[in-house]
Amino acid sequence: MVQIAPSILSADFAQLGAEVVALEKAGADLIHIDVMDGHFVPNLTFGAPVIRDIRSYTTLPFDVHLMMTNPIRYIPDFIRAGADMITVHLEANDDIETLISLVKKEGKKVGLSIRPSTSVSRLLPYLPMIDMVLVMSVEPGFGGQSFIPNSLEKIVQLKDLIGRKKVQISVDGGINDITAPACKLAGADILVAGSYIFKHPPYATQIDKLKRA
Repeated sequence: MVQIAPSILSADFAQLGAEVVALEKAGADLIHIDVMDGHFVPNLTFGAPVIRDIRSYTTLPFDVHLMMTNPIRYIPDFIRAGADMITVHLEANDDIETLISLVKKEGKKVGLSIRPSTSVSRLLPYLPMIDMVLVMSVEPGFGGQSFIPNSLEKIVQLKDLIGRKKVQISVDGGINDITAPACKLAGADILVAGSYIFKHPPYATQIDKLKRA
């Protein structure tokens, strides 16, 4: 069954601790945390102190998605704050192999994310080194966008490139009860959902719909 990773970008920021507790009770498999620097994308969100503060509210894994131009200087802070996986963008300015090595050295999982305009073939050299690929099915930076249809073709291509490697495919953006089945059929292992879960409670019902899609 596909795993569901609620994105707390769509949560009530004034109640993040309670929101994380509710998500675990509702059947979420992991928590997706979008960190934006206002440069790589035109928005600002969380810093490491926020992640540290909500870490004690759940035992669910935290996938910290760094939408940052130069993530290397911040990775140690997010790991100390409680990240279980660090996902960086292939399009970041820092050397990708150095980023991967830094996260692995700390004993954490590492993911690589690609924008909608980035070819999956660019991931090929890094697939033996990573644990997950995050396919952005919307332009990164804001929640509530519509799913970009050609993302499905990218998932299929990626599944073929991965082959027998133990690399999961996560999809982020525009996930709902219509797009989820198509993503799962294409080969997705994890679905990141924000608005679909948080804007239409109860959370358990929405998460269950996505899992059974």
